[in-house]
Amino acid sequence: MKRFQVLLTALVLCIAIIGMDAPAQPKWMVGGRLGLSMYTVSGAAEFNWTTYQYTTSTSLKAGLQIGPTAEVIFNKKWAIGTDVNINTQAGTPIEWAFFGKLYFNVSGSQIRPYGDAGFSLFFSPGGPYFCIRAGGGALFPIAKNLYIAADLQLGPVFTTGTTSFYIAATSGIRYEIN
Repeated sequence: MKRFQVLLTALVLCIAIIGMDAPAQPKWMVGGRLGLSMYTVSGAAEFNWTTYQYTTSTSLKAGLQIGPTAEVIFNKKWAIGTDVNINTQAGTPIEWAFFGKLYFNVSGSQIRPYGDAGFSLFFSPGGPYFCIRAGGGALFPIAKNLYIAADLQLGPVFTTGTTSFYIAATSGIRYEIN
């Protein structure tokens, strides 16, 4: 519970700092994503009385990820947003993510690289589970206010009795609403 309070306080402070530098009219960016998602799951350690050693099992679960995304861009550098992603692994986990995003300016280029960090909730059998995620990517312009996105997200998922790690490499389309 204390971790959640610290994360919530940090998120509120980030939003307040972003808001101080915000223009009068924020912009919205909406779109969708599609790509590959993978989870590594390590089982609980068990003692083997024959070999007198602890053993754990590890498995990799790969699948597709698809879902809508939206963000509010406060200025040319800062944004906050949310994703809802459906994954095709066993149990069809659904991720609801919240993130803060920092866009980097590249002089002489229209490509918009970014880094982001936040948290998400995974709704799957036995869950929901909490995840800390971070990543980045870039937006490649294809028309006015229309972008193709390349994105990578990763982070630990805190599940019951196991250690999980999440990686998603996705692409998609984004439209900036003026």
